[in-house]
Amino acid sequence: MSVVIGIDVGGSTTKIVGYTDAGKLVSMLKVEAADPLTSAYGALGKFINENGLALSDVQQIILTGVGSSLFKKNIYGIATSKVDEFEAIGSGGLALSGKKEGLIVSMGTGTAFVRAGKDGIRHIGGSGVGGGTVLGLCGKLCGATSFKTVVEMAEGGRLGQVDLNISDISTGVISTLTPDTTASNFGKMEDGVTPEDLTVGVLNMVFQTIGMMAVFACRNDSVKDVILTGTLTLVPFAKHVFQALHKMHGVNFIIPQNAIYATATGAALSYLYKNGKIHVD
Repeated sequence: MSVVIGIDVGGSTTKIVGYTDAGKLVSMLKVEAADPLTSAYGALGKFINENGLALSDVQQIILTGVGSSLFKKNIYGIATSKVDEFEAIGSGGLALSGKKEGLIVSMGTGTAFVRAGKDGIRHIGGSGVGGGTVLGLCGKLCGATSFKTVVEMAEGGRLGQVDLNISDISTGVISTLTPDTTASNFGKMEDGVTPEDLTVGVLNMVFQTIGMMAVFACRNDSVKDVILTGTLTLVPFAKHVFQALHKMHGVNFIIPQNAIYATATGAALSYLYKNGKIHVD
C-alpha cells in the first residue's frame, strides 16, 4: 500500500493524516511533544507503527503549519514538500464538511479566517484570540493549565456570575437582541465568583469574539456557512455559543467530524488531488 501523509506541525502538537494513493483515508492521529521537530517525527513514527506500514510505503509527506519551516530536507529519506497553511486550512475544511464553499475558521493558538470556494482559497484575516488566550487567562485566573482542566472546570461554572446581560441593564424589549444576550464580558463579576465561573467566562468571551468576527465576515460575502476547525472545536461549550449566534444572526456554524485534523487533511489532499485530479507518481 502506498500512502500520502499530511502533517500539520504546531508548536507542541502535531496532527497527521494519511491517505492511500487512491484517495482512501488510512487514519488520523496527534502527538504532543516539547518541540515541533520531536512532535513531527514522533507523529510519523507512531502513524507508521499503528498502521503496520514500512517507511517504503510512504510515497510523499506534505508539511504545513507554523513548525514546518524548521524542516530543511526530506524526512527519513521520504520525498517531502510543503504547502501554505492557509491553503491547507481551506481545502481541509471543505473536504471534512462536504461543502463546496465556506468561511473556514481555524481555532488554534490564535484564529485564522480563510475563504474557500470555486474562486480559490484566500486568507481574509485573523485574530490573536484563540486557544492561547484560553490557556493564558485560565492559567492566571483559575489555575487551569490544560484544556482538559479548563473543560472540567467550565462545566461547573455560572456565566451569570461574571457576564453582564441585556436583562441586567434593560427591562425593555430590544427587537434584535434577546434578554440573555451578552452586554459585557466580565462586566458583572458578582461577589463570590469562583474559578469555575471565571473559566466559563473566558470560554464565552473567546468563542463569542471568534463567532462575531465570522458573522461580520459573512456580511461582506454571499457565504453563510462557517466551518469551524482546530483544537478549540473539542471544547463542548463551543457548540452552545455558536448555536446562540446562529439563532441571532442566521449564520450556519458547522463543526465537522475530525475538525482538529482539517489542516493536516488539506495538506495531504493538496498533493493527492493536484489540479483536481488524483496524483500518483
